Amino acid sequence: MLQTTEVLRLFRYKAEQVSAVVQVVADVEEAMAYVVDICNRKEACTLLPSGCEFELSDETQAMCDQKPAKLIAAPDLNPEHRKMFLACCKKSGIRAVTEGLRDHLAGIDIGLTWAQFGIAETGTLVIDSTDEDLRLATMISEIHVAMLPVSKIRESAADLEQQLRKRMGNTGNYLAMITGASRTADIERVLALGVHGPLELHIVLIEGSHAQTQ
Repeated sequence: MLQTTEVLRLFRYKAEQVSAVVQVVADVEEAMAYVVDICNRKEACTLLPSGCEFELSDETQAMCDQKPAKLIAAPDLNPEHRKMFLACCKKSGIRAVTEGLRDHLAGIDIGLTWAQFGIAETGTLVIDSTDEDLRLATMISEIHVAMLPVSKIRESAADLEQQLRKRMGNTGNYLAMITGASRTADIERVLALGVHGPLELHIVLIEGSHAQTQ
């Protein structure tokens, strides 16, 4: 059995091998600051209305010329963390939504979630995605950021057997295992990222003992 530092090192190596970006932080507040910084540095997710190339009324043209606001979806935060995150986003001029993601099926820059466990041997995240808003946050954003307490990383999937059996035994449960960013090589065997989901996966490992998932 590997020691804790070795498990962490293995998880990070395996995750980065499948194009995930791994960042270690001290606490949840630093994790949220990291997410907002990513959003500040990326270009806004741009939606292109159909027909903007034609001669339009002033009102319709204004819609085409409208500069999109950056948007972060964070449906998986407890009340304390939600309040902290909304304040952080407001300070940076970023829109944030915590529910009702069906109303934002396009244009989400970052989806922020917790991961319940990490599997070191494959660099995999285990996420209880039973809630629809949480599923959408991991699937329709340009960048998915998953927060994971270091204490929740296990060496192998076998080490999670009891926890996984318990979760999968619940009626209507939806458990996702995510390894790296969305990818496919279906088209002429050329690897393409972001075809079926986010372009990037960031894993924020939280060292603080007070880090808690939902």
